Amino acid sequence: MSMGANKGPVIAVVGPSGVGKDSLMEGLRQADPGIKLMRRVITRAPEAGGEDYTPVTEAAFLDLAGKGAFALHWPAHGLHYGIPKEIDSLRVGATAVLVNLSRGVLLEAQDAFDDFRILSVTARPEVLAARLAARGREDAAEVQRRLARASKPLPAGLAQVHEIDNSGDLGAAVMAARAAIQPVRA
Repeated sequence: MSMGANKGPVIAVVGPSGVGKDSLMEGLRQADPGIKLMRRVITRAPEAGGEDYTPVTEAAFLDLAGKGAFALHWPAHGLHYGIPKEIDSLRVGATAVLVNLSRGVLLEAQDAFDDFRILSVTARPEVLAARLAARGREDAAEVQRRLARASKPLPAGLAQVHEIDNSGDLGAAVMAARAAIQPVRA
């Protein structure tokens, strides 16, 4: 039991494209050095940019999955995503381990990790639209598709969900997320 007591929770950071998940995760890491970030393994080309991830080919990913290298893995948007089993050692002594997850894998993640929480990051539709347009990775039609998916609810049956509004100041969102990760103790 003592080993579990010094393991930080796994914190899934979820939300639509453009909501600022990566910015929030980095802000949390900077605010508390005990917060760790878990890099995902993705079958995406290294030059695709975006988040910090480990790129692999589909064949290599399927080989890793077959060898049991992932604590959790799933397909989404024509790609494969994996959370390496190393997440367990990263949790030891950590305040928390943050990981960017897809909504569709949250129930499986809740079953996979003994202390699992969700930061559901939101932003007003006009803020999302402006951020998506500013990053220039999607055309207007894709921006509209992403905005339409943005209001999709999380699956039913999740135990610990904390909504974080990231429509405005990132610092305020970081403070709200820190409060959800580290509730004030009396």
